[in-house]
Amino acid sequence: MSSSTTLSEVRATTKYTLSTAMGPRPKRSLRESTAKLWPLFATEKSACVWALAAIVWNSLATLIAPILIVRAIDVDVKGADMRGLLTHALIVFAIYVSGGIASYIQVRTMGAVGRRVLYHLRNALFVKLQELPVAFFNQNKAGDLISRLNNDTDKLNLFVAQSLMQFVGSVFLITGAGIFVVVLNLRLGLASLLPAIGVVLLTRGTSAWVQRRNLGSLQALGGMSSEVQESLNNFKVIVAFNRVDYFRWKFNTANEKNFAASTKAGYANNIFMPLYGLASHLAQLTVVAYGIYLIQAGQITVGLLIGFLLYVNNFYAPMRQLAAVWSQFQMAMAGLDRISEVLSLESNMPVIEAPRSGGSASVLSFRKVWFHYPDGKEVLRDVNIEMERGKAYALVGPTGGGKTTTANLMARLYDPTQGSVLLDGRDIRSYTAEERAKKVGFILQDPFLFSGTVRDNIVYGNEGYRDYSSEQLADVLERANLGILISRFPEGLETKVTTSGNSISLGQKQLIAFMRAVLRKPELLILDEATANIDTVTEELLQEILDKLPETTTRVIIAHRLNTISNVDQIYFVNSGEITLAGSMEHAVDMLMHERRAS
Repeated sequence: MSSSTTLSEVRATTKYTLSTAMGPRPKRSLRESTAKLWPLFATEKSACVWALAAIVWNSLATLIAPILIVRAIDVDVKGADMRGLLTHALIVFAIYVSGGIASYIQVRTMGAVGRRVLYHLRNALFVKLQELPVAFFNQNKAGDLISRLNNDTDKLNLFVAQSLMQFVGSVFLITGAGIFVVVLNLRLGLASLLPAIGVVLLTRGTSAWVQRRNLGSLQALGGMSSEVQESLNNFKVIVAFNRVDYFRWKFNTANEKNFAASTKAGYANNIFMPLYGLASHLAQLTVVAYGIYLIQAGQITVGLLIGFLLYVNNFYAPMRQLAAVWSQFQMAMAGLDRISEVLSLESNMPVIEAPRSGGSASVLSFRKVWFHYPDGKEVLRDVNIEMERGKAYALVGPTGGGKTTTANLMARLYDPTQGSVLLDGRDIRSYTAEERAKKVGFILQDPFLFSGTVRDNIVYGNEGYRDYSSEQLADVLERANLGILISRFPEGLETKVTTSGNSISLGQKQLIAFMRAVLRKPELLILDEATANIDTVTEELLQEILDKLPETTTRVIIAHRLNTISNVDQIYFVNSGEITLAGSMEHAVDMLMHERRAS
């Protein structure tokens, strides 16, 4: 096996399964955690500077005021200087007002920053999801991805908008108050800080445990979202088989798991609040008891003791706030971990460099193609096929034989684990997604439509007709022999379409997908059971339209009903990892019957 083939095999079998387990996570320091946050603020530096300046001034105002209060008590009250007392009172009032204004500026600024960070983060996450291959979505539940896109980003937004600057301000205020109490009186200051040392050490020791609890809560919420999304998507089947009890049991199981995980996270997040409150009370009792002793000894004044109590409160009050903010920080970091897990993924299907070709008689070629899914058995083994331009081919075989997998490789929804697929004589991996979509049309058995109108769905992804009016598009469809299909919709091109599919029938959905693909005039048109949900009359009509396609259009038809492939040029039999020419229709029927008897 060549080195390039080895690389292809690694890419094709890449595992994209995201973590959903609630096991231990790697322990991370505060510096490492905050380092992960900085890239989010790359475009918000000026706003953050303003917010930081506001929070610093608010903290300074809180720290300066007690000094003035001490002076007012020890000088103005003791000396009965009412004018001086009034002056100090007005200054303190002005300082508190200015601090309140600064706090308002900080809250408003960071609120805007949080919304912008949320907007850009969700955009980045959604763009990343669009870059990932089909294998990623086959290996992960849509509900969990939705939870990461909505809930996890929202947790991060709440921390940025409401708690980040409060976190910074609390750290600044705690540091300043700690310096002031030590400078004012070393012994009394150290005595007041002793309870804080214990709770800080406890917080550091349990931070990893708190983060695991929060991560488990987010993962359980993602699991419940997955369960709800999957059940609602299949609700018709659930009702038809009268298995609402099963739906209820599955939801209750997921809900109970989410309840247990969120309860554990709640305990972990709230455990620090009473501890910090207890530390604050112990510090105040220590300051009062020791302060009275120092007053009796003539070492401090009454005003200084009151000032000390104010600084102790300024030290421990933000610590209590910091306890709440710390839990939000851990929740935000758990959310960022889940978001970063998606953002760090790279597609295993990059566009590669390949020589440009001047065209080839074969529109599609398989050269020694092997393929298997991750942890799966071999689906195709050493397949070599050539499909000439303008001919019609059929893929037949038993269910699970590999027909749809072969079609997926033709459209590059997957890459082969070995070998190569050539489109127009050039490695299909060298085409960009836009180039490949213009050349290859794909009609699925159960097509996906977007909410909007029939017109919106027909022109989806087709830049040439995006700005056409309904009248102009109707003329285009008429010239493409597709106009008669529009009459099958009650309001023509303006017929409403919903993603649930209740507004139109399954057959009508198939017609929209058919028009969407044919209108692109692809060189290769793949029809995977495309007429399975269409009545016989409409099927004959679609066959007439297919017969009027340009002579250069190559068609590949996957069908279980052999009457739909009666007019093809060649029939391939797909089964047990091999693709062989079946020859005539009679031979294809014999091969199918033999396979059914053998199974």
